Amino acid sequence: MIEFFTEYPISLWLIEIAYVIGIIFLSVKIILDTQNVSKTLGYLLLITFVPIIGIIIYFLFGVNFRKNKFYTFKIKKNQEVYNEIRKFATNCHEETIKNLSPTFQNSLNTIQFLYKASESILTNENQVELLFNGEEKFKKLFEIIKKAKHHIHLEYYIFNDDEIGNQLAEILTRKAKEGVIIRFLYDDFGSRKMSKKFLKKLQNAGIQASPVNKIRFKLLANRINYRDHRKIVIVDGKHVFTGGINVADRYINPNPHKYWRDTHLYIKGNATLYFQYLFMTNWVFAIEKYIPNLSEYFIKTKLSYGNKLVQAASSGPDIKPSIMMSTTFSIYEAKKRIYITTPYFIPVTPILNAIKSQALAGIDIRLLVPKIGDSKLVNAAAFSYYEELLRTGVRIFFYEKGFIHAKTMLIDDYFSSVGTANMDVRSQELNFEVNTHIYDKEINQKLCEAFFVDLEESKEVFYNDWIQRSSTKIFFEHFARLFSPLL
Repeated sequence: MIEFFTEYPISLWLIEIAYVIGIIFLSVKIILDTQNVSKTLGYLLLITFVPIIGIIIYFLFGVNFRKNKFYTFKIKKNQEVYNEIRKFATNCHEETIKNLSPTFQNSLNTIQFLYKASESILTNENQVELLFNGEEKFKKLFEIIKKAKHHIHLEYYIFNDDEIGNQLAEILTRKAKEGVIIRFLYDDFGSRKMSKKFLKKLQNAGIQASPVNKIRFKLLANRINYRDHRKIVIVDGKHVFTGGINVADRYINPNPHKYWRDTHLYIKGNATLYFQYLFMTNWVFAIEKYIPNLSEYFIKTKLSYGNKLVQAASSGPDIKPSIMMSTTFSIYEAKKRIYITTPYFIPVTPILNAIKSQALAGIDIRLLVPKIGDSKLVNAAAFSYYEELLRTGVRIFFYEKGFIHAKTMLIDDYFSSVGTANMDVRSQELNFEVNTHIYDKEINQKLCEAFFVDLEESKEVFYNDWIQRSSTKIFFEHFARLFSPLL
């Protein structure tokens, strides 16, 4: 090869010219196709300073190969599914708003934004139960699905072929034999530990199963776009489970030395209607077929099981970034306190600015994050934000008992959010996610008590100590931050 270029030096010049032209054209494409400024800069830096690897990374993770599929077929099918419930959902929302207590008027902008942006309705008369860790979640889940009469719908990012996965599969198999309709959606990358034999066993039992997006090359899919990060179980159109807990043994803490802290919800009532809509739209998208008799899966009569106000905030490539926007709205609506728990804190600019602004305004803001994350690069990127947060008055706590995976936010005395979305770019802008907003003092107080219990297992980070980090560490953290839009 060296001899060839020595004999024909012009060929090397031609290759270099072609490469430069290619980089210019690729840069133009990135600028035109990537709407997020930080992502644009991230990709431009990659292809400029790490040429070959940067180009590979961009074509693996940056190109919107599925854009047309998502923004044509899925949006159309979403509307077809919503038409099944539109009249009842609209009446339900308007009636709830009409009778909304003055206590919750401060959250009205957030509520109405979610309704107009993603047609998510505010519902009342719900029963809501907090489930801490997998031990509580699976006990309640098994209890409810054993009583299923008509259908069970499951949607999980991670469903492992392990002890807890097999326990759930056995119950589902028995219910399928009883004639209960079971549909199971899973993320093809997140559930990669689910064996083909396990999946075949479910299907042979009569359980309908499908990935939301089929991945052809899993080895290259670690951060591929459009992951289905939701965790939803719906039983008979009345019961819903949602939150941070997937189906995997680590969530039930079999190893006391690797403690996994998480939060989930059990809801019974009218809120189930919208979660059913979210599941059905992803199911229709996954199998690319419309479901006959779709209407029978939606309960279109008012249910009364409790006194909780509930609304879902959903996001995905097919809808507006409702979680990011509603989170920002909610932060600005705070008058006293904001307590946030998240395993990954790489915030988008609107949320970061909202947090800093409210901290400077004197709001009590506390951020609870893992002391040690599951990725050094992600951890470093998160650390790069802490100095500016501490400087504005945000209190930061490192959870030391194990890994904290809960995604919760408490605002003042009445607003609580429990969900699937991390506070990072991928959750806020790309993944299918769903957070649940509960407008209720009792739930807020219980979550607040759990938050302070977690703080007892945590160590507070102080500004004067934090800025003493070595220059090398600070540089690595800020270097990692450059790649935060890609993480």
